[in-house]
Amino acid sequence: MAEAIPYIVAPNDPALTSEMVQFPGKAGNVKGYLSRPQDGKNLGAVIVIHENRGLVDHIKDVARRFAKGGFAALAVDLMSRIGGTDQFKTGEEAIEAIKKITGNIVVEDLTSAVAYLKKQGFVNGRIGVVGYCWGGGQSLNFATKCKDLNAAVVYYGRNPDPLDQVQNIPCPLLGNYGQDDPNIMPGVEPLQAALQKYRKSFDVKVYPGAKHAFNNNTNPDRYHPEAAKDAWGRTVNFFKKNLAA
Repeated sequence: MAEAIPYIVAPNDPALTSEMVQFPGKAGNVKGYLSRPQDGKNLGAVIVIHENRGLVDHIKDVARRFAKGGFAALAVDLMSRIGGTDQFKTGEEAIEAIKKITGNIVVEDLTSAVAYLKKQGFVNGRIGVVGYCWGGGQSLNFATKCKDLNAAVVYYGRNPDPLDQVQNIPCPLLGNYGQDDPNIMPGVEPLQAALQKYRKSFDVKVYPGAKHAFNNNTNPDRYHPEAAKDAWGRTVNFFKKNLAA
């Protein structure tokens, strides 16, 4: 899907190496977009999980933003098993198609992404995950399934079901939520209670006046610049703290 979007980091930024990649998965090759500092070494790695429209240009831009922050960022195309995001002509088509991507598929392909990153010579072996909207829920769910994570970030995603699965999270968790998000906000207090119950390290922030998808600068109806800037700073600092060698 072609998009005319306001990039925050240009696709051809000369300080970065950014490219489409493929890596082996349980059901065939998985596609992804990998961005990292030119000649960067000993990098913490961040897996970026897209919204329900798939691996669009905006999410590639998010990956480049993490690369500018000093990380190796891999945005995984979780629609790879149904041909990949690029085959869908509209966002509406992608939203309908992603319903075929079950939680088990996501966990398998993200587990393959972790294995791929750990084999890269420029990665220090420490892995974080971050997801937005649909991907936020997948990020949180994956954190309950993967023992190899060193940090997990959720942007306005749904809770795992059952919620007690959070007892399996092996790493610190950061959450960013918009107060004006009626579908997601009812789950925030129960999530915090469960994390506290199981003595997990977590930091959850709710932004007054911010809607669902407030980080998406390509969606003027949702984008909240102040909340997005603050949440981005929190996220980068969180990853720097937890993904350093």
